[in-house]
Parts: sequence; C-alpha cells; structure tokens
Amino acid sequence: MEKIPMTREGSLVLEAELKKLKSVERPSIIQAISEAREHGDLSENAEYHSAREKQSFIEGRIKEIEAIISLADVIDPTTLAGTIKFGATVTLVDEDTDEEKTWQIVGEHEANIEAGLLNIKSPIARALIGKDEGDSVEVRTPGGEKSYEILKIQYR
Repeated sequence: MEKIPMTREGSLVLEAELKKLKSVERPSIIQAISEAREHGDLSENAEYHSAREKQSFIEGRIKEIEAIISLADVIDPTTLAGTIKFGATVTLVDEDTDEEKTWQIVGEHEANIEAGLLNIKSPIARALIGKDEGDSVEVRTPGGEKSYEILKIQYR
C-alpha cells in the first residue's frame, strides 16, 4: 500500500481522535447499549438501535484512523526549504482580485480549506508544487481559470 504523507500536527490530531474514540466514546456507547437492553424487547427499542448504529460508526472510524496512521509518512516541514513542496505554507495573491491567501499544503486526511490547510491532491496544490517565490501559476479550478502570484514560501 502507498504511504500517506502527513504533517506532524495532522498526525497528532488523528492520534488524539483515536484516543478519544477508544477511551471515551467506545465505553460510553457500550454503557448506553447495556442500559437500552435493560428496557426489554429489542425489536422495538429505538434507543438500542440508535446506540448500536452509533457503535458501528465509532468502530468503523477507529479502524479507518488506525489504517491511516499505519500508512502515515509523517513529514516535518521545518526540516525543508526551497521551492514549494509538501508542508510548505504559501502566501499567494489572486492576480484578478488582488486578494491574498495563505495555505499550508498538507495530506488529504488533514486538509481543511477553511483552516488554511490545502489538500496535496487539490488542483491548486498540484499547480504550486515545484514553483518558487515570484512565479505566476495558472490553476484550472471547478470555478474556472485562476491566476496566482506566489508571494512567500515558508516551512514552519
């Protein structure tokens, strides 16, 4: 299987979620199922069915996170420099609107565009890889063609 690139912060967030699921959510749902069973007939017990559904979701998420962590290739951006690559924090200016944006290029499991974390597989990130400060980049997005100028590259 292919390794999954991930920043140290992304890895820590997943590990924290896994710990919470195993130590808080799982015991809580087991208790809820136990209490629902005490109410009698399981075939018409909505609490029981709801708790079992939630348990199924929790167990699936635990397996998913464990699989991601086992394949993770944790990269420390502070050890990198030069042109844009995974882990870079890039400040761009939209050449049409003069709007500045700053994104960090991260793995797909930690991406969150509202938080400034850009998926490495996104069209913008793919267009930025290998470029340097001062370069102009043309990006074909679902919203149409965009032109950006790279103002600053940081590895932090």
